[in-house]
Amino acid sequence: MFEVVNSFHGLVLNGTTSQTSFPYLTTLILVPVFTALMVLAIPQDAQRLIRAIALTGSVATLGISAAVIDQFVTSTGGDQLVSTHQWAPALGISWSIGVDGISLFLVAMTALLFPLALYGTTPKRNTGSPNRNTKGFFAWMLILETGCIGSFLSLDLMLFFLFFELTLIPIYFLISGWGHSGRNRAAMKFFIYTFAGSATLLVGAIALAFIHQSETGTLTFDIRALGETHLSGVEGVLLFLAFTFAFAVKAPIWPFHTWSPDAYAEGPASSSIILGGVMAKLGTYGIVRFDLGLFPHASIMLAPIFLTLGVVGIIYGSFVAAKQRDLKRLVAFSSLSHMGFIVIGAFALTGESISGAVIQMANHGLYTAALFLLIAMIYRRRRSFDVAKMKGLQSQAPVLAAIFTIVMLASIGVPGLNGFIGEFLILVGTFSAHRWWAVVAMLGVIGSAVYMLWAYQQVFHGKPEMAAGEKDFSDINVRERLVLVPLVLLIVALGVFPKPVLDRIEPSVNALVAHVQVVDHGSVIHQQALRSAAGK
Repeated sequence: MFEVVNSFHGLVLNGTTSQTSFPYLTTLILVPVFTALMVLAIPQDAQRLIRAIALTGSVATLGISAAVIDQFVTSTGGDQLVSTHQWAPALGISWSIGVDGISLFLVAMTALLFPLALYGTTPKRNTGSPNRNTKGFFAWMLILETGCIGSFLSLDLMLFFLFFELTLIPIYFLISGWGHSGRNRAAMKFFIYTFAGSATLLVGAIALAFIHQSETGTLTFDIRALGETHLSGVEGVLLFLAFTFAFAVKAPIWPFHTWSPDAYAEGPASSSIILGGVMAKLGTYGIVRFDLGLFPHASIMLAPIFLTLGVVGIIYGSFVAAKQRDLKRLVAFSSLSHMGFIVIGAFALTGESISGAVIQMANHGLYTAALFLLIAMIYRRRRSFDVAKMKGLQSQAPVLAAIFTIVMLASIGVPGLNGFIGEFLILVGTFSAHRWWAVVAMLGVIGSAVYMLWAYQQVFHGKPEMAAGEKDFSDINVRERLVLVPLVLLIVALGVFPKPVLDRIEPSVNALVAHVQVVDHGSVIHQQALRSAAGK
């Protein structure tokens, strides 16, 4: 029976893989890091050249991601554009990368947000004069882009770990070097929390590879092969917890979130954009890709626990966000609440809920990045994140107010904007399988409306108040509009017509759901056979 089940594993999880002669994905990963090396080779005084090369490399990465979307076959649920090369064969490690419907739009979102963050934010080193060590800022951002994209594309578990770990270093230096007054504490707290999570991930990955080797005689970290490993109930649960701790910290998921408010608030605008828009998705992507793919039986067993954590995160994040008077901290707790929706979507284990979780990862990245960009633009003019010092901005900056309104409504989940479709699918899919968790999660939708509308009223309504010697609050300029327009267009387009995205997500999600169901069905039959044998 298990031989049949294993054969079915390979069919539904791997699907049909497609390869191409041009290494699209390898190029996508390497362009940012090669651009970073070019930036480091340029003299510090050539700041315009540094900025131009960094932006060119990041935009080129965006262009390659567009080509990947163009090459992607919609009806296929397996890995596509696969590139595999032996790296350390004695250790079972290979350069194996590919893309499917689950990772495709996360890669595209990452490739979009980095050039917008680079173009829309100005690095100022708080410990020295403005623009000091500019090339360090751009180099770290480009290395971070390589780590994020590589994580989403890795089909080798050890390769994923290396990219996953790589993201810690640039963010640490970005926060500590270009953040606000509490930057050093925030950077250290971020590093300690996420490094601890990475340690459990490494132990779990090595343990899984050796268990697989004991069964097959082959040492490999290929996740497609590891997905066929037989795990006892205890082994599966322990490995699941080792992986999930790392992902829960990274996302972050309540109660592993305590590093995030400081990192979001004290970091520069660029790091906040990437933390909230991209790096949080490494955690939720890891849950969908590795927890459900490698430990489906443990995922089913422990789903009620993580559904509960997700719902608590939704309610807790909404409640604490409503009490914030700092705009960046408000968005940080808002992000915690929205991560809760993605968590319940993943662990509801239905096609609708997981599809909703995947599209919500991309949608949340877009409107969260837009919120942090808008807050950065307000900070440049007011030099504060305190809502008490911002009143009546609508009369002074009507275009800024209009864009903030659209992004705010997307965050709330208003129909017609991109925040709606993901939450709708998550709640529908969860309601069909876990009704009461979905009912309680609905309170989070109401909560998000409360704190976002409150923040909007405090900042944009009322009579403008200006401190002595303060200049008039100017509306956003042409450069700022160029940064925001792509995000606003995508927020509206994905809200009105999400079908092209869902068409590419659903085949991979359906294959994943089938894999989980087959493994669970095989485990039930095996347990029944054992009980029958014991009875005889």
